[in-house]
Amino acid sequence: MATDLAVDPCVAVIFGASGDLARRKLLPGIYNLGRNRLLPPAFGIVGFARRDKSDDEFRAWMKESVEQHSRHKPIDSAVWDDLAQSMVYVQGNFDEPAAYQRLSEKLEQLDEQRGTRGGRVFYLSVPAASVRPIVDNLHAAGLCRAPKSAPEGTYPRVIVEKPFGVDLESARALNRDLLAKLEEKQIFRIDHYLGKETVQNLLVLRFGNTIFEPLWNRDHISHIEITAAEHIGMEGRGKFYEATGLMRDIIQNHALQLLCMVTMEAPISWAADAVRDEKVKTLRALRPIVGHEAARLSTVRAQYTRGVVRGDEVHGYRDEPDVAAESQVETYAALAMHLDNWRWGGVPIYLRAAKRLKKKVTEIALNFRALPHPLFRDVPGAAEQPNALLLRIQPDEGIAMRFATKVPGQTTAIREVAMDFRYGTAFGEESPEAYERLLLDAMRADATLFTRDDEVEAQWTYVDPILAAWRDGEPRLSTYESGSWGPSEAKALLAVEGHRWSKP
Repeated sequence: MATDLAVDPCVAVIFGASGDLARRKLLPGIYNLGRNRLLPPAFGIVGFARRDKSDDEFRAWMKESVEQHSRHKPIDSAVWDDLAQSMVYVQGNFDEPAAYQRLSEKLEQLDEQRGTRGGRVFYLSVPAASVRPIVDNLHAAGLCRAPKSAPEGTYPRVIVEKPFGVDLESARALNRDLLAKLEEKQIFRIDHYLGKETVQNLLVLRFGNTIFEPLWNRDHISHIEITAAEHIGMEGRGKFYEATGLMRDIIQNHALQLLCMVTMEAPISWAADAVRDEKVKTLRALRPIVGHEAARLSTVRAQYTRGVVRGDEVHGYRDEPDVAAESQVETYAALAMHLDNWRWGGVPIYLRAAKRLKKKVTEIALNFRALPHPLFRDVPGAAEQPNALLLRIQPDEGIAMRFATKVPGQTTAIREVAMDFRYGTAFGEESPEAYERLLLDAMRADATLFTRDDEVEAQWTYVDPILAAWRDGEPRLSTYESGSWGPSEAKALLAVEGHRWSKP
């Protein structure tokens, strides 16, 4: 997490440039970086996709996307015109060697015209099955030089989207194949949650203040909750979800990364590998959930049915397009987890993630231990456990401290209140999109907020046994009504330890 934002000359090559991610996030993100003067003067963009387009058609299409999806509206014509001059297009299939020769020629032209000096960042916004063919062809075309053979700051970087494998075996195989062509420092496995301001601020909150870190342990924390809820359903992703499910889509990557950030030990420095070393240690300290009985006691899986979300009646998961009529795929998952280390031993960590819940919210709640003597137990409004630190990832990024206070008046009554910090209010501007930060970091070759090979494999090592038990029907697949907060079994998961889910 370096503070120097200088970027060496480079070209961003976006594979899958006609896809949704490129249009909604990547090109708007690059435009916003340019608007904030964070791109290098010597910069270029190459779109690579199957559709046949001219450079001008590609520029017009991307301008429409930026106008629609940029967080800054209307777009600045001077910024866009400069960006458009650096933008070219290559048509081709991902497994077509001749297309990579055309790509090489375009890159050489940009080096000459824009002064990009061979700097390359390849963003693979493509299905997982296309990652290997693209890297193989980039290597065969001489576009993936090793860092030691490239001038300082210009060695090629490859950004890979999730899912990174579908299980531990496939993740190891993909790591092995990529590392046969690239060095680890060239591979940027992206998880956009790590680009969100509140997630980044977790490290500053913990390790940059004297008041929090002494409390951040088993002596003061009763339990931790991590919630990643969405109110939307499949949105046309039924085929993807039938092959993936929520555990692979959200928990194996996003949710476990949040867990690492909130529970990891202090790194020895802010160097990328120092931070990632601590995250790997955390993942390896997770107590395995292995076998049918462990899965039955520690996990809940469920699927949404018809219901009402934000006043609109919505159908169930099995009514979604491309979903099997008797599908057993989970759209809700809750886990009761433990870290077997000195800091967190005995502190339960409850994680839930789902589609079609009451509202969209990603939040971490650190709940403090109960008072040793409840002095105000008979006072109206008193709560046994009023104190919590809430970290809101989305929406309304911010941090809140929840505590009890006396209500003004002649009698003694207690009410729970919150000291609430919001990024937009405190700093007077909207937080950058996660992809903006991560794109900039990849251009700067800063891998702090990206996932390392052993980190990915540690995540799958934890998740694989749970998925194996689920395939065998343990625990059974429950249901929950769309627009609710999930199945009753999820409440029972916490009730074992005398806890209940916080209200987001």
